Amino acid sequence: MFAYIDGKLVFKCAAYVIIEAGGVGYHINISIHTYAKLPETENCKLYVWQHIKEDAHTLYGFADEGERRVFLHLISVSGIGPGTGRMILSSITPDEIQIAIVKGDVPLIQKIKGIGPKTAQRMILELQDKLKKEGIETLSSLPQYNTIKNEALSALVMLGFAKNVAEKALDNVYKRETGDLSVEQLIKFALKSL
Repeated sequence: MFAYIDGKLVFKCAAYVIIEAGGVGYHINISIHTYAKLPETENCKLYVWQHIKEDAHTLYGFADEGERRVFLHLISVSGIGPGTGRMILSSITPDEIQIAIVKGDVPLIQKIKGIGPKTAQRMILELQDKLKKEGIETLSSLPQYNTIKNEALSALVMLGFAKNVAEKALDNVYKRETGDLSVEQLIKFALKSL
């Protein structure tokens, strides 16, 4: 429902912040990672995810879009809820957890409070292929479309193609076609060869 909340930072502690935006104070749960990245200034912007249960509506906030995407991957694993997801992101950085999952580093994941060997193995089993397919660098921050090729590559990955396969297809298009291509043309030519 909410993408982010941008407003005045009224209160902050290691567990949550209160941001006032539009005359409303939002209580937002955060990880230690986000807490460390919060600005010292009055203004604050957090990317948020809303968890709705029968008895509560809870907001979870993240310093950047990449951390939110990692959190959403984590809570998609059966047995990992928002509280555990926040604990994971408080224990190690989003980049570290992604690398641990891709490499299958069960001992590192098990060091996180509340994560046993079965949960660590389940995380790796359920997320390893997804993270490999998307590419770790696509999660760490908002996509930056510096070139037409990068934008086309991002679109192909979002359509479900593996990053390395999509890159090869785009390289082949550039070898065959001459002249300036739009993003749409580049994607269409690449799709024909995929």
